[in-house]
Amino acid sequence: MRLTPRGGKDVIGAVEIMSDGRSVLTAKVRAIPAGGEANQALVKLVAKAVGVPTSRVSITQGATSRIKLVLVEGDGAALEQSILDRMGS
Repeated sequence: MRLTPRGGKDVIGAVEIMSDGRSVLTAKVRAIPAGGEANQALVKLVAKAVGVPTSRVSITQGATSRIKLVLVEGDGAALEQSILDRMGS
């Protein structure tokens, strides 16, 4: 994920292609990038988006970078269905 702190609102955006060809899901949070506040906001945002408790979401890489690897623990098929349901698909 590519996180933009101080983004004005807490929202998960679109998938973007970076200059190196990698695809990232974008997210914006209102929190500042100090003291882990933006990371905590991202964890809460992702947990809410997929319908899991925040304890099942963690940032496994990129804690101090804009590009982060986020892990959501759970059954992959159930998580996928939860995302599709929230998207209205």
